[in-house]
Amino acid sequence: MKTLVIGQPVPMMDHKLEMTDGKSTDLASLGGEKGLLVVFSCNTCPFVVGSENFEGWEKQYNDLNKFAIQHGYKMVLVNSNEAKRGDDDSPQAMQKRAREKEYSMPYVIDKNSQLADAFGARTTPHVFLLNNKTELIYMGAIDNKVDGKRSSDENYLKNAIEAASKGKEVELTSTPPRGCSIKRVKM
Repeated sequence: MKTLVIGQPVPMMDHKLEMTDGKSTDLASLGGEKGLLVVFSCNTCPFVVGSENFEGWEKQYNDLNKFAIQHGYKMVLVNSNEAKRGDDDSPQAMQKRAREKEYSMPYVIDKNSQLADAFGARTTPHVFLLNNKTELIYMGAIDNKVDGKRSSDENYLKNAIEAASKGKEVELTSTPPRGCSIKRVKM
């Protein structure tokens, strides 16, 4: 699978996506003054929702959105789990999850995983930070909290947002995404 390159404009910014409220949108209309944070997510992956050994990154989503907004970015969650669309990642299940977790950002459906394929998204979560020219400036993991052997916390995404918002170069532009594979439909 092809993955985007740092500095490259991302594709499919005008691709229509259905939101959990039934309205449609596209990535181009969701960005903030400085850019857009795209997070591929879902309703079921233990890396997102948590497990016995890890609290899950979903608990950070609203705080990440607030942090992004404070720095001139907006955030969107994208569910590309097409193979689970009739089940736990159905539009109805997404609506319920967004309500229960009080998501403060849009949660959209990526039909047939088209956006995930175009971005090269592999996991839930997998984050892509775009500047206001829709160029990729960071991709990978939110932080290193899933690593039980870490010696200190590294907030990769927040560091990238903060640096970019101040016009500085993002030092660490890519980290390995950690999570469950996106459940694509085999064609």
